[in-house]
Amino acid sequence: MFDLGWTELLVIGIVALIVVGPKDLPVLFRNVGRFVGKAKGMAREFSRAMHDAADEAGVNEVAKGLKAASNPMGSAMDGVKQAAQEMASSIDPTKFDPDSETGKLAAQRAEDAKKIQASTARAAAERKAREAEEAMAKADAAEAALKTDDEAKP
Repeated sequence: MFDLGWTELLVIGIVALIVVGPKDLPVLFRNVGRFVGKAKGMAREFSRAMHDAADEAGVNEVAKGLKAASNPMGSAMDGVKQAAQEMASSIDPTKFDPDSETGKLAAQRAEDAKKIQASTARAAAERKAREAEEAMAKADAAEAALKTDDEAKP
């Protein structure tokens, strides 16, 4: 319905700045924000009332019945998907039987993750040590260059 881009908002802001003035502009924007908030609240309340009225009238059940009648295969698949989701949500993924295949794979993955983290930490420590040695070598070279410059000056 209303489609305002950044350029339109910029033009509106500049015109408001010129017409209202910089002193009263924050008050104007605050009042406009309150008005927009109240309008959104009223629209949300109206929408909620319409949904509640539709629920009371049983429109959702009629819609489901029409959908099932028009597409029986799709409604059957929806039922299968819903049953699968209910089953998946009822299973606690944190509890494994350690002797099952899933438990063995979970243990192996956890062990592999620990190995990867350890090797990554070791590589990072080695890299930091190498960078520190390079920085020390550069500092020593710079210090030696300064000493030779000082000795060369009479």
